[in-house]
Amino acid sequence: MKIYKPTTPSRRGMTGIDFTQLTKKRPEKSLLKYVRRDVGRGSSGRITVRHKGGGCKQLYRIIEFSQTKIDLPAQVTALEYDPNRTAFIALIEYADKTKQYVIAPHDLKVGADVIFSETAPLTVGNRTKLKNIPVGSTVYNVELMPGKGGKIVRSAGSSAQVLAHDGNHVNLKMPSSEIRQFLGECFASIGAVSNPENRFYRVGKAGKNRHKGIRPTVRGSAMNPVDHPHGGGEGRQPIGLKHPKTPWGKPALGVKTRNKKKWSNKLIISRRKK
Repeated sequence: MKIYKPTTPSRRGMTGIDFTQLTKKRPEKSLLKYVRRDVGRGSSGRITVRHKGGGCKQLYRIIEFSQTKIDLPAQVTALEYDPNRTAFIALIEYADKTKQYVIAPHDLKVGADVIFSETAPLTVGNRTKLKNIPVGSTVYNVELMPGKGGKIVRSAGSSAQVLAHDGNHVNLKMPSSEIRQFLGECFASIGAVSNPENRFYRVGKAGKNRHKGIRPTVRGSAMNPVDHPHGGGEGRQPIGLKHPKTPWGKPALGVKTRNKKKWSNKLIISRRKK
């Protein structure tokens, strides 16, 4: 973690990510692509997610979340920054000279060997099926369905813990403390995601958020009644409601939003602790 000197009021308390551990090189050109940003707009062109817009230009890094090359060893040639995610990424090169970007686990070093295989050794960065991973191990980039690629546990510093093997399923404790069942045929990577210090990152000033494409958020209580259920009143007033609401009048605090008829509800053994 990088601490700044308080040369200005916004610098006081600001922190940054330490990039000295990363490789000083340009991104792999063949693994970059331009992705048009929707800036919060849906297919109809209307804003569906508020407070998005602007931001610095950035190219998308093509990350391999799945395992396209099974049983083929690869070597880590670089650790790099990715502006599209909180975790660092690793550039790996296979024996056939093919290169891929993968999410870098914590403590992965340049020059280390990794392999995606059902018989892969249980070392950091390797990828294998959940049924082959012993109880107590930490994993990341876990598949929800076999062959669909890693979908969850991909943000900086996160990891899931293998709790038990139950027939064809494996029980994982998620970063949210939820306990959930996964098919043993699903692939997962060994270790925890890199950049665990990201949780201590402090933006420090509003301009930094604008660089990220995050626009200002106005409080509902500062609006008019026509614009928000919390709005109105002479001077500063309470929201006038027993429970807070969204701008569209739906409950906004402590309310479960998960669909009660979702097919995967049966796979959740224990919900997260509040």
